[in-house]
Amino acid sequence: MSTPDRTRFPSTRIPYGTWGSSYFPAWQTSALAEVNIGQFAGESAARILGLRGVPVSELDYLVLGSTIPWHWKFWTAPLVASCMGNRIPGYHVEQACATGLQAVLAATAEVESGANDVVGVLTFDRTSDSPVGVFPERRAHERTQAIADVWDNFGFDPATGNAMITAAGITARKYKTDRAETDDVAYLRYEQYFQAKASGFLDRVLVPLDVLNVAGKPLGRIDDDKGVRQITRAALAAQRELDTCVTSGTQTHASDGMATLLVTTEGRAKELSPRPEIDIRIVGKAEVRTHPSLMPEAPALAVQKLLDRLGMKMDDVAVAKNHNPFAVNDVVFSKIMGYDWRKMNNTGCSLVWGHPQGPTLTRVLIEALEEAVDLGGGYALIFGCAAGDVGIAALFKVS
Repeated sequence: MSTPDRTRFPSTRIPYGTWGSSYFPAWQTSALAEVNIGQFAGESAARILGLRGVPVSELDYLVLGSTIPWHWKFWTAPLVASCMGNRIPGYHVEQACATGLQAVLAATAEVESGANDVVGVLTFDRTSDSPVGVFPERRAHERTQAIADVWDNFGFDPATGNAMITAAGITARKYKTDRAETDDVAYLRYEQYFQAKASGFLDRVLVPLDVLNVAGKPLGRIDDDKGVRQITRAALAAQRELDTCVTSGTQTHASDGMATLLVTTEGRAKELSPRPEIDIRIVGKAEVRTHPSLMPEAPALAVQKLLDRLGMKMDDVAVAKNHNPFAVNDVVFSKIMGYDWRKMNNTGCSLVWGHPQGPTLTRVLIEALEEAVDLGGGYALIFGCAAGDVGIAALFKVS
């Protein structure tokens, strides 16, 4: 169905093909567990842009996104830009699992305002060996207390005391979700991923990358979403529930990785893209916050808000793709939006290939835009959850 142009960001484009992502190996399964993730991300971004025919000297600003503290994080964009080989300014954004999309939107604001012409978006995270923070507590008799690492945050929302798994279970009960349906969702998502891999689709998105130590010696090559395994419907049904409709097979896993793309003006997009006839616009975004510990329903509410604001419906969307840490997310989205979950995530999703937080939604977006191009254009809807009860959604138009 054709719809009028309703873009809220008329000046900004994403140049087709000037993007790429690392594979996302699962936590502690690859050489990424041994390196500084900021340095790896910067060097890898330069490698990816070089393969895409874009010199890093074309960038004049950088927006980073990550969620897990890393050594030298105080320096953020200046350090990572130096590792890229282009000492440009920039800054860092963070919004839990929404970081990868929020960084793209922040870069959009830079271009739309006229502040910068070519903005690199670089998102990354390393869940392996996440550090423990020691924070001063001057009001107590103890001078310092070791508070938390990222794993503690997954397991404890300070606003509710609930873990992410608990939020999924609470939402599953609210929407009377059927265990068999969540198993069906997970099984299809794995099939979609392996079909995209066999077809060569993922080879257009994911870039094998070498990991080097401080002396420049190879530690290993990142060339697979290590941790993804073949799964059967019977094996899913046999797994024990950790909470309502949540099993080890119907939730994502922690992983490491990076992803990058460019945001720029219409004119520069045509100059930088290997296919300048493809026009990619950012149409609009929305965020919501639902009731505590109902995280899996928040993305659907964000999509509702966005489509209502634009005067559009799900029937107008050519590609729907999300960050789904639990299969429950997709079932609940289907119930709220009246949309068949079988039509979503045709090339895979984070439920299968893992969740390094920062780059998750950036990779989701890159895959969605590639899929929209394969379909001859259309609207690509990207959405996901963040930090307990927040949902984010954004719409892109591929012409």
